[in-house]
Amino acid sequence: MNASMDWPDRLFETIKRAGIRQVGYVPDAGHARLIDRCRADPDIRDVVLTTEEEGVALAAGAWLGGERSALLMQSSGLGNCVNMLSLMRTCRFPLLMLITMRGEWEEFNPWQEPMGSIVEPVLKLCEAEVYRANAPDEVAGAAERAVQVAFGDERIATVVLSQQLIGKKVWTK
Repeated sequence: MNASMDWPDRLFETIKRAGIRQVGYVPDAGHARLIDRCRADPDIRDVVLTTEEEGVALAAGAWLGGERSALLMQSSGLGNCVNMLSLMRTCRFPLLMLITMRGEWEEFNPWQEPMGSIVEPVLKLCEAEVYRANAPDEVAGAAERAVQVAFGDERIATVVLSQQLIGKKVWTK
């Protein structure tokens, strides 16, 4: 596999090393390889969510039950989570979010641009630590730092995965 395309596999290995046992997600093409790896792993319980804020509750429940979790989402899903993030912040539950970006580089869908333009400021207002990966070789390091902050400091930590990492999306009918 091309080195620029194996970042989802490196991200999966980081998740495994971190002891993540539950992964919640709304299906997303940008996370497709990572989701496939999680679904294939018998040690990880993958949970398909109806909406992203369910993943925040899943993470709280996992932590209370003694397990670590991760929430995978697209940037547009962050808007659904803002109110639920107060639960994590107030109770100091760890939350590891891996967010694929939309509304950036070569975006074809103007509906993605408003939320995409405010992801990082919204996360910072929610007192999340934000790590951005713009290139494949930045993904694993950003994820390792986010894991340490989320589970070491019991905080909200996010890896924002640039739209350039995922590649140009093409409208299909």
